[in-house]
Amino acid sequence: MPRVAYVNGQYVAFHQAAVHVEDRGYQFADGVYEVIAFRRRQPIDEAAHLDRLQRSLAELSIKPPMARRALQLVIRRLLARNRIDDGILYLQVTRGVARRDHGFPNAGTPPSLVMTVRRSRPVPPATMAAGVAVITIPDMRWKRPDIKAIGLLPNVLGKEAARQAGAYEAWMVDAEGHVTEGTSTNAWIVTRSGELVTSPADHSILDGVTRRTVLRLATAAGLTVRERHFSVVEAKAAAEAFLTSTTSYVLAVVSIDGAPVGDGRPGRVALQLRHAYEAGVAA
Repeated sequence: MPRVAYVNGQYVAFHQAAVHVEDRGYQFADGVYEVIAFRRRQPIDEAAHLDRLQRSLAELSIKPPMARRALQLVIRRLLARNRIDDGILYLQVTRGVARRDHGFPNAGTPPSLVMTVRRSRPVPPATMAAGVAVITIPDMRWKRPDIKAIGLLPNVLGKEAARQAGAYEAWMVDAEGHVTEGTSTNAWIVTRSGELVTSPADHSILDGVTRRTVLRLATAAGLTVRERHFSVVEAKAAAEAFLTSTTSYVLAVVSIDGAPVGDGRPGRVALQLRHAYEAGVAA
């Protein structure tokens, strides 16, 4: 079955999907996006993703392309047309098409909305069992990564650096030596005293939807949770580390910059939270 995309009010063949050359997303990265996983053609954490989309649009003064209920309807129709049971939906909204000028275009310029669907690539069982390596890199992003904007060049360069180093992910480090987050994931550690630590959801990180869910699961499990900054030194000395994202769920980190974390194997807390998250998705 050929893939179908949604582009500004039309369902089109994926290979024919296109936007205008002067779309401000193409010219200026002037837009936002969301990535929503789905199982059995049902979006996972849809409300949280759409809440975050609304916030990102508001922070950039971009008009919503349509009402929320209408957007949910389009999402379901696109999932039905693609006939993919489990996968990822990518949604992007830009400020629209206008003559290239740094200032905002005329107030009547409609935003552009594009959505695509693809099958997901689950983390291989062997990778989940062994855990993954991360490297650390300087955080070179703009000062508002809490907005899920489409300007991701520092993230792209960081992800490629991780791949070149044979690692799964790169954790970004700010000027104070604190780990902020990964290029496409949130970062977590478990201290030797048993505290679960992740960076606070301020302007320095994207408040991941999976991050929020894991925080709730950890609290429900009786774990001691701290949202605070932590250093690379503290991360390397931790009992455990892991990362979270829409596509990776909860994935144990077993080495940082080549140094083993804990005993170099996935830890109990990471495995506990992954199983709890998967159970919630399956339900």
